[in-house]
Amino acid sequence: MMKTVLIAAALAFALAGCSDSNKAAADAKAAADKAAAATKEAADKAAAATKEAADKAAAATKEAADKTADAAKSAADSMKPAAPAAPADAAKK
Repeated sequence: MMKTVLIAAALAFALAGCSDSNKAAADAKAAADKAAAATKEAADKAAAATKEAADKAAAATKEAADKTADAAKSAADSMKPAAPAAPADAAKK
């Protein structure tokens, strides 16, 4: 992206230096401005996409952590011994 801006700026300077025409310089400046605007737009889109991806990754990580905690709790609960049955003699007394 930055490369495009630099190329457009170099082209603008080259055209302005080689030509006495104000139109050529104006056209080169317009091309450089257009390239800069396109570069900014692309950078903004990339930043938005990166933020969206990071948000989705954070949500997925939280969901996975919650499921892991639930699974660990279920596993711990299933390992607890059952309450011992009351002895038969105790029930008769």
